[in-house]
Amino acid sequence: MADNYLENKYQALQERKAKEQKARQAAWKKRMDAYRKKLQEQEEDRK
Repeated sequence: MADNYLENKYQALQERKAKEQKARQAAWKKRMDAYRKKLQEQEEDRK
């Protein structure tokens, strides 16, 4: 029983870490998209 308990805890930890990583990646993509849009707008203003 102890092994199963630890395996479940470890699996829950891995799932939580995976969700956190996915959230960080989504936030990074959102920031980069906003940055690229800003650069594109600045480039258009120069023309």
